[in-house]
Amino acid sequence: MLRSMETYIRELALIPPGSHVLCAVSGGADSVCLLHALYHLREQLPFTLSAAHYDHQLRGEESRRDACFVEQFVALCCGPQRLKDGSLLPPVRLYSGGGDVAARAELQGTGLEETAREMRYAFLRETAREAGADLIATAHTANDNAETILFHLARGTGLRGLGGIDPRREGLIRPLLTTTRQEVEDYLFHYALPHMEDSSNQDDSFTRNRIRHQIIPVLEDISPGFLTRMTQTAAQLRADEACLTDLARQLSDRAQIREEGLSIEAAPLAQAPAPVAFRAIRLLLGQMWDGDQNCGSAHLTAVWNLCREDDPSAQVHLPHNCVARRCYGRLLLQPRLGPIPLEPGLLPLPGHLEAGPWEIRCQAGTYEGQDQGPWDFWLSREAAGLLSVRPRRTGDRLTLPGRLGKSVKKWMIQEKLPRFQRDALPVFECGGAVAAVAGLGPDRAFAPHEGQGAWHITVTPIK
Repeated sequence: MLRSMETYIRELALIPPGSHVLCAVSGGADSVCLLHALYHLREQLPFTLSAAHYDHQLRGEESRRDACFVEQFVALCCGPQRLKDGSLLPPVRLYSGGGDVAARAELQGTGLEETAREMRYAFLRETAREAGADLIATAHTANDNAETILFHLARGTGLRGLGGIDPRREGLIRPLLTTTRQEVEDYLFHYALPHMEDSSNQDDSFTRNRIRHQIIPVLEDISPGFLTRMTQTAAQLRADEACLTDLARQLSDRAQIREEGLSIEAAPLAQAPAPVAFRAIRLLLGQMWDGDQNCGSAHLTAVWNLCREDDPSAQVHLPHNCVARRCYGRLLLQPRLGPIPLEPGLLPLPGHLEAGPWEIRCQAGTYEGQDQGPWDFWLSREAAGLLSVRPRRTGDRLTLPGRLGKSVKKWMIQEKLPRFQRDALPVFECGGAVAAVAGLGPDRAFAPHEGQGAWHITVTPIK
């Protein structure tokens, strides 16, 4: 398996020489296999390797058991490595973190799986920055890819969904994507490697588990080699999707950013074939929605028809409080109502405040190393005895933890916060200094130390 994995990594250039890879390790079979394989491929593919484990705090003692196992496995199996030429590779460093997924899901009104994924990947990206890693490796296998494709197929999807999981996207790599779970188990048996079993993987109330336990075995029985062929088919469909997306990007790149929104000539979109036009519209919406291209076919069709019609004042209402307008020969994408003014005011400590389009909640607590995010963060009660909320001002500066300080305007541009949203984002001020900015996070001077009394602040859009 090591040889085939090395070939796959080289063919797709997943790990360029000199890279630093952070490997996500849950303690399960797939992630243990991935970490061990990457550990032994460092000589053939020169790169630095670190590991990260995130405790979702969903399974009580079992979750703590997994965290302990990963710590022991990394210490015992991923220490200094002597190469054939006598040189020594350093041991793998483990980064550990955790969060109360159930509490966050209840607060946000989101599902456990969705919230767990969001919190886990936020931890991995923050840890990668801390470790200086430019790549994050996850242990998705050919089985995971097939499950994802079948799930998409059941819900209804296009080429993108049928292409399954991308082997490489936005700093994430999946070196095991062509490796089946059986090959993973064979690898662990060959090297006598232990692993932990997640009891929730046996719960068929989860859709993915039902696909794994009830559907894939039937398909493999009907047509042996199903997983291998599914992997090959998905790769071909991803190539087709990439070709169409490149054509669409040539159209979307013609758009111009203006104060009132995103503007583009309607005629080229109207004349393009539907598969290209729809993808171009998705790319345009992604620019408006901070990278989120999730839009239904009904909305895409409506926007395309808007480009093909002659009505100079027609419009289509879209998700994210956005509207598409036909302004004579151009298509204009913009906020439906524009930003709601944000009036300055004091934030009750603790308490609740509605400021412009935002709902702000503040709770007293003790900071115990929880994740700090742009919309959910902690401020030291000692440093922030009084907080006011206001819009940004010229000259505002922010120093995010572990990063260099710069103006709030530059941070907003760097983090790609939509222009029309920037003046409506709450700035938290204490004693004339910026303590935090919604969408960016807390200032280093106001970040609490572990065990310190703190204000837990969450910022959510008013629905």
